[in-house]
Amino acid sequence: MLPWTVRRTRLPLLSLRCVDCGTASATTGEGRFRVNANGKLLDVWLLVRCVRCDRTNKLTVHERVPVREVDAVALRGYRDNDPGLVAETLLNPLFAHRNGFGLDWAGAWRLLGPPVPLDGDWPVRVEVSFDDPAPVRPDRLIAHGLGLSRGEVVRRVKCEVSLRRTTSRAFSFTVLAGD
Repeated sequence: MLPWTVRRTRLPLLSLRCVDCGTASATTGEGRFRVNANGKLLDVWLLVRCVRCDRTNKLTVHERVPVREVDAVALRGYRDNDPGLVAETLLNPLFAHRNGFGLDWAGAWRLLGPPVPLDGDWPVRVEVSFDDPAPVRPDRLIAHGLGLSRGEVVRRVKCEVSLRRTTSRAFSFTVLAGD
């Protein structure tokens, strides 16, 4: 059994239309929060930038919440622009839904592991694990890792998950001999 690992290389881009230039992608860059207190109420935003015109937008994390209701560790993370908290916030599906954006994972992950010897003994079993939640389509991941077309992957690979459904959970597959 060969181990493959999918590792996130950066945070994904946001599929979010810019109001200035109309580009459909934004980035968190280094990841910054803006915290604003008004009396005993707190607003927290995650700042994102358009990839083309560099316009900054604010995505609402907390809006008009009493300061005492925000966890002290999280509040310190917001003030310190904690990269782990930026990633956790950005990857939260409820945050994405509430702020109306999707995530574009293209180029945000890489595959680590030994190559599969395509001229060796058959069948070959490969186990795929994920260091970070980086959703990928198994057929694209396997095609990338084996250097085969996706059509060839469909013909030669037996897998426990759907090859055409995005996943970020560990799975394994078996590569069968070619015709």
